[in-house]
Amino acid sequence: MKHLGLDPGLRHTGWGVVEADGNRLRHIANGTISPDPTLPMAARLAALHDAVAAVIAAYAPDGAAVEETFMSNNAASALKLGQARGVVLLAPARAGLAVAEYSANAVKKAVVGVGHAEKRQIDMMVRMLLPGCEPASADAADALAVAICHAHHAATARRWRAALSAEATP
Repeated sequence: MKHLGLDPGLRHTGWGVVEADGNRLRHIANGTISPDPTLPMAARLAALHDAVAAVIAAYAPDGAAVEETFMSNNAASALKLGQARGVVLLAPARAGLAVAEYSANAVKKAVVGVGHAEKRQIDMMVRMLLPGCEPASADAADALAVAICHAHHAATARRWRAALSAEATP
Protein backbone atom coordinates (compact mmCIF):
# COMPACT_ATOMS: atom_id res chain seq x y z
CA MET A 1 0.00 0.00 0.00
CA LYS A 2 1.16 3.52 -0.77
CA HIS A 3 0.76 6.13 1.96
CA LEU A 4 0.91 9.89 1.48
CA GLY A 5 2.11 11.91 4.46
CA LEU A 6 1.49 15.64 4.63
CA ASP A 7 3.01 18.23 6.97
CA PRO A 8 0.84 21.32 6.39
CA GLY A 9 2.02 24.89 6.34
CA LEU A 10 1.12 27.99 4.38
CA ARG A 11 4.74 28.87 3.57
CA HIS A 12 5.99 25.29 3.18
CA THR A 13 3.99 22.07 3.06
CA GLY A 14 6.01 18.89 3.11
CA TRP A 15 4.81 15.75 1.38
CA GLY A 16 6.13 12.22 1.24
CA VAL A 17 5.00 8.93 -0.26
CA VAL A 18 6.07 5.56 1.11
CA GLU A 19 5.08 2.06 0.13
CA ALA A 20 4.46 -0.54 2.82
CA ASP A 21 4.74 -4.25 2.07
CA GLY A 22 4.24 -6.06 5.35
CA ASN A 23 6.92 -4.68 7.67
CA ARG A 24 8.99 -3.33 4.78
CA LEU A 25 8.88 0.34 3.91
CA ARG A 26 10.12 1.84 0.67
CA HIS A 27 10.57 5.49 -0.19
CA ILE A 28 8.67 6.52 -3.32
CA ALA A 29 8.99 10.32 -3.42
CA ASN A 30 9.00 13.48 -1.32
CA GLY A 31 9.02 17.22 -1.75
CA THR A 32 8.01 20.62 -0.50
CA ILE A 33 5.21 22.83 -1.76
CA SER A 34 5.94 26.54 -1.32
CA PRO A 35 3.20 28.81 -2.67
CA ASP A 36 4.32 32.27 -3.79
CA PRO A 37 4.14 34.45 -0.64
CA THR A 38 3.36 37.56 -2.71
CA LEU A 39 0.04 36.11 -3.88
CA PRO A 40 -3.22 36.94 -2.08
CA MET A 41 -4.28 34.39 0.53
CA ALA A 42 -6.97 32.77 -1.64
CA ALA A 43 -4.51 32.30 -4.52
CA ARG A 44 -1.90 30.80 -2.17
CA LEU A 45 -4.46 28.34 -0.82
CA ALA A 46 -5.56 27.44 -4.36
CA ALA A 47 -1.93 26.86 -5.37
CA LEU A 48 -1.44 24.65 -2.30
CA HIS A 49 -4.54 22.63 -3.15
CA ASP A 50 -3.52 22.21 -6.78
CA ALA A 51 -0.01 21.09 -5.83
CA VAL A 52 -1.27 18.49 -3.33
CA ALA A 53 -3.79 17.27 -5.93
CA ALA A 54 -0.94 16.96 -8.46
CA VAL A 55 1.08 14.83 -6.00
CA ILE A 56 -1.95 12.58 -5.50
CA ALA A 57 -2.46 12.26 -9.27
CA ALA A 58 1.22 11.50 -9.86
CA TYR A 59 1.71 8.85 -7.15
CA ALA A 60 -1.81 7.39 -6.67
CA PRO A 61 -1.56 6.71 -2.92
CA ASP A 62 -4.02 4.36 -1.24
CA GLY A 63 -4.46 6.64 1.76
CA ALA A 64 -3.24 9.88 3.26
CA ALA A 65 -2.28 11.18 6.67
CA VAL A 66 -1.88 14.73 7.93
CA GLU A 67 -0.04 15.92 10.99
CA GLU A 68 -2.24 17.76 13.46
CA THR A 69 -1.15 21.28 14.30
CA PHE A 70 0.03 22.46 17.66
CA MET A 71 -1.53 25.52 19.22
CA SER A 72 0.30 28.77 18.67
CA ASN A 73 0.38 31.80 20.92
CA ASN A 74 -0.01 33.97 17.82
CA ALA A 75 -3.67 33.90 16.78
CA ALA A 76 -3.02 35.25 13.27
CA SER A 77 -0.38 32.58 12.58
CA ALA A 78 -2.64 29.86 13.97
CA LEU A 79 -5.49 31.00 11.71
CA LYS A 80 -3.28 30.97 8.60
CA LEU A 81 -1.92 27.54 9.48
CA GLY A 82 -5.47 26.32 10.04
CA GLN A 83 -6.48 27.52 6.58
CA ALA A 84 -3.53 25.71 5.00
CA ARG A 85 -4.30 22.59 7.02
CA GLY A 86 -7.92 22.68 5.81
CA VAL A 87 -6.76 22.74 2.19
CA VAL A 88 -4.28 19.91 2.85
CA LEU A 89 -7.10 17.81 4.37
CA LEU A 90 -9.46 18.69 1.53
CA ALA A 91 -7.28 17.68 -1.42
CA PRO A 92 -6.96 13.96 -0.58
CA ALA A 93 -10.56 13.80 0.63
CA ARG A 94 -11.74 15.21 -2.72
CA ALA A 95 -9.61 12.55 -4.45
CA GLY A 96 -11.55 9.86 -2.56
CA LEU A 97 -8.78 8.95 -0.12
CA ALA A 98 -9.34 8.17 3.53
CA VAL A 99 -7.44 10.79 5.53
CA ALA A 100 -6.00 10.02 8.96
CA GLU A 101 -4.70 12.60 11.39
CA TYR A 102 -1.87 12.10 13.88
CA SER A 103 -0.52 14.35 16.59
CA ALA A 104 3.10 15.44 16.33
CA ASN A 105 3.88 13.35 19.41
CA ALA A 106 2.33 10.22 17.87
CA VAL A 107 4.39 10.72 14.70
CA LYS A 108 7.59 11.23 16.68
CA LYS A 109 6.91 8.15 18.83
CA ALA A 110 6.26 6.01 15.74
CA VAL A 111 9.48 7.09 14.02
CA VAL A 112 11.94 7.99 16.78
CA GLY A 113 10.47 6.22 19.80
CA VAL A 114 9.92 9.34 21.90
CA GLY A 115 7.27 12.00 21.61
CA HIS A 116 9.51 15.02 22.04
CA ALA A 117 12.15 14.27 19.42
CA GLU A 118 13.97 17.08 17.66
CA LYS A 119 13.78 17.71 13.91
CA ARG A 120 17.30 16.35 13.32
CA GLN A 121 16.33 13.10 15.08
CA ILE A 122 13.29 12.74 12.86
CA ASP A 123 15.37 13.39 9.74
CA MET A 124 17.99 10.82 10.84
CA MET A 125 15.40 8.13 11.59
CA VAL A 126 13.52 8.75 8.32
CA ARG A 127 16.82 8.19 6.48
CA MET A 128 17.44 4.99 8.46
CA LEU A 129 13.92 3.62 7.92
CA LEU A 130 13.94 4.53 4.23
CA PRO A 131 17.45 3.69 2.97
CA GLY A 132 18.57 5.90 0.10
CA CYS A 133 15.98 8.54 0.90
CA GLU A 134 17.11 12.15 0.72
CA PRO A 135 14.34 14.38 2.08
CA ALA A 136 13.98 17.58 0.08
CA SER A 137 13.61 19.65 3.28
CA ALA A 138 12.86 19.37 6.98
CA ASP A 139 9.17 19.69 6.05
CA ALA A 140 9.49 16.77 3.61
CA ALA A 141 11.23 14.68 6.30
CA ASP A 142 8.36 15.45 8.67
CA ALA A 143 5.85 14.43 5.98
CA LEU A 144 7.70 11.16 5.40
CA ALA A 145 7.55 10.58 9.16
CA VAL A 146 3.76 11.10 9.01
CA ALA A 147 3.56 8.56 6.16
CA ILE A 148 5.65 6.06 8.16
CA CYS A 149 3.44 6.56 11.23
CA HIS A 150 0.34 6.00 9.09
CA ALA A 151 1.82 2.85 7.53
CA HIS A 152 2.45 1.41 11.01
CA HIS A 153 -1.03 2.33 12.28
CA ALA A 154 -2.74 1.02 9.13
CA ALA A 155 -0.91 -2.32 9.39
CA THR A 156 -1.91 -2.66 13.04
CA ALA A 157 -5.54 -1.84 12.22
CA ARG A 158 -5.56 -4.49 9.45
CA ARG A 159 -4.20 -7.10 11.88
CA TRP A 160 -6.84 -6.19 14.47
CA ARG A 161 -9.63 -6.44 11.89
CA ALA A 162 -8.34 -9.83 10.73
CA ALA A 163 -8.13 -11.12 14.32
CA LEU A 164 -11.65 -9.89 15.13
CA SER A 165 -12.99 -11.40 11.93
CA ALA A 166 -11.35 -14.74 12.74
CA GLU A 167 -12.91 -14.70 16.24
CA ALA A 168 -16.35 -13.98 14.81
CA THR A 169 -16.15 -16.91 12.38
CA PRO A 170 -17.31 -20.14 14.06
